[in-house]
Amino acid sequence: MHHDVWKPELYARFRAERSRPFFDLLAMVRRRPGMRVADLGCGTGELTAEAHERLQARSTLGVDSSPAMLEKAVTLAKEGLSFVLGDIGRFEAPPEGYDLVLSNAALHWLPDHPSLLERLAACVAPGGQLAVQVPANQTHASHRLANELAREEPFASALQGYVRHRSVLTPVEYALLLRRLGFAEQEVRLQVYVHELSEPADIVEWCRGTLLTDYEKRLPPDLWGRYLDTYRDRIVKAIPDERPYPYTYQRILFWAGRPR
Repeated sequence: MHHDVWKPELYARFRAERSRPFFDLLAMVRRRPGMRVADLGCGTGELTAEAHERLQARSTLGVDSSPAMLEKAVTLAKEGLSFVLGDIGRFEAPPEGYDLVLSNAALHWLPDHPSLLERLAACVAPGGQLAVQVPANQTHASHRLANELAREEPFASALQGYVRHRSVLTPVEYALLLRRLGFAEQEVRLQVYVHELSEPADIVEWCRGTLLTDYEKRLPPDLWGRYLDTYRDRIVKAIPDERPYPYTYQRILFWAGRPR
């Protein structure tokens, strides 16, 4: 079992930037009275609570595998809004299913999206909806350099050859997959967000909150420090020193509706 490397305060540093795609995703959802909602990978829960309010849902369940994140989330629980520790890769719905299965910036941590979506589709009630947002920024230097560094010594040996694998599909693949899974209606889009950071080195802090946690949990502390310093040096060398720095971030947002 890897230790919990999620640091809510680090993730929260860019809260406004990270929450924009969530609200764009929520805007794709069709509001129905009395919806039962599941939010997979709910993190610290603020956005789950926000979705619960905006959708005026009958019940909303937030699920996350990080105890540190959930510790924050449970303080928001109230009538109709609850949070539970769980593996979203093994998530199962009660027999009646959910009217909305929502997942924002979480499914990219899980492998094999075709079978994952098949499992999630089975959790959606007739007439229900699936709404997902995943990062698709692997071509940006911030992601490329992180993975290149993982292939070099001394990190490669310590990681036992592990390199973060891209499980995210293309927008076209998601569209076809949703179609095959019986979602009659769908909307799939690739969206570019431009986040204003004060300087390129800020990318390191951004990625430490997400992408790099994958390496942090696999490296001993001394090597992790070295990895981070080397990564910072490479980012600064590879990226023009623009201040403020426009950090472009591509994300896939998709919505799909099941027939009644």
